[in-house]
Amino acid sequence: MESVNIDYSSTAPGSRAGYILSNVAEVVERILTFVPTKSLLRIALVCRLWRNCARRVLRTQQQISWVSATDASSCEGHILCRTLADEVENIYLLPQTVLLMADSDTIYGENCCYSAKKAKTTCNSDLAVDLRRLFPKGCEILGIATPGIVLTPSGFPSSPPQEHQEGQAGFAVMIPSIDGVTIRSFHFCKRSVTKTALEEAGFIGDPELRVVLLFGYQAFKPGAERFLHQVLEPLMHSSVLIAGGHVESVFSHSRECCGRSSYGVAGLTLSGPRIQGASVLLDQDVNTEKAAEAAVQRLKAANIPERNTLGFMFACVGRGSSYYGGKRNVEADAFRKVFPSIPLFGFFGNGEIGCDRIVTGNYMLTDVDTGNLQHGYTTVMALVHLG
Repeated sequence: MESVNIDYSSTAPGSRAGYILSNVAEVVERILTFVPTKSLLRIALVCRLWRNCARRVLRTQQQISWVSATDASSCEGHILCRTLADEVENIYLLPQTVLLMADSDTIYGENCCYSAKKAKTTCNSDLAVDLRRLFPKGCEILGIATPGIVLTPSGFPSSPPQEHQEGQAGFAVMIPSIDGVTIRSFHFCKRSVTKTALEEAGFIGDPELRVVLLFGYQAFKPGAERFLHQVLEPLMHSSVLIAGGHVESVFSHSRECCGRSSYGVAGLTLSGPRIQGASVLLDQDVNTEKAAEAAVQRLKAANIPERNTLGFMFACVGRGSSYYGGKRNVEADAFRKVFPSIPLFGFFGNGEIGCDRIVTGNYMLTDVDTGNLQHGYTTVMALVHLG
C-alpha cells in the first residue's frame, strides 16, 4: 500500500487537533489527567486509544480522597448526602472502598435524606441503595451512624480537623486500588460469624493482615460483649493494629443484618506489607490540652510516613468540650499540631476499642489480652499508612 504524506501545516487547525487526539497517546494521556474519574470512564468508551490511555491514568490515581460536610441547620436532607451527590462527579480517583460516617440524629431523623422516620437501629436499605448509585459498581461501602463526628474539611490535608458533637456532620473517605494493599469489608452478626466468614475477612489465615478498623453496634444487648470477644479472639496473638468503637448503627449494601435489634460488628481489614500503623489510648487522666498533646506525641515516635496516611480519632461521647472545661476541639487540635499534613477522621461513640500499638515492617507486637481493648471515657488515636 502506498504511503501518503499529508502536509498538516496547510490543513485546518481543527483537523490537526483531531489527528493528534486520535493518534498521539502521550498527548491524550496528559489531557486525561485533568479529567474527573466519572467523566474519564465515559471517555474510555470513545475509542481504543482513549480507553487504553484512560486505564493508564486510572492506575496512577492511588491517592486517598474525601468529601466532608457540616451544617448547623435542620433543613431537609443530610448535608453529606447532598454534598456527595455534587462532589463525587469531581473526584480524581476510582474508589474501591468508601468509609462513610454521619451523625445518627440527622441521618436517621425525621428529615433523613433517603427515607423518613426510620428507627436508628434499623439497617436502612434505601440509604445503601442510593449510596451505591453514587459510586462505581463493585465499590465496597461501609456506612456508620454515630452520635458525633470528627472530620477534616474537604480540600487539603492541612485543613484544621473539627469535632462536631451537634448539628449535621459527615464524611466519606474514598480509597482507590493501591498496589500492595488489600482492603476487605466485613459485617458479622451472631448468626453470620463463622470460621469461614472470619477467614474471608482476613481475621484468620492472613499473614499480611496489619490493621483492623472495627465498629460494634447494639453493644448494650445481652451477649454482645461475649460476641465481640469471639470476633477478636483470632487476633489476640497477632501483630495487628485494632482500633474503633461502639456506634449507633451500621448501614452497608454488602450484607443485611440478621435482625433490626441484633448486635453485631462491621469494619475493614487492611492487609499488605506496605501498610503501617500506630495507635495510642488517651485514658481518663488525659483531661487538659497539655496532656492531650503529650499523648498524641507518642504517635510521632512510631515514625509512620505521613504521605498517603489517614488519622483516626474514636472518642467517647463523654469527652469533647465538656471534658476539657468548655474548650472545644482540644484533641483534634492536638493531633493537627503534631501532624499538620495528615487528615483526621472519626467519631464520638458509645465506647472505644484500641490500645497503644505500633505495626511496622520491623516491629513485632507482644501478645495482648483482648479484654484490655475495650474502654470508656477514653479516646483512641490512630495512624494508618497505605504505602
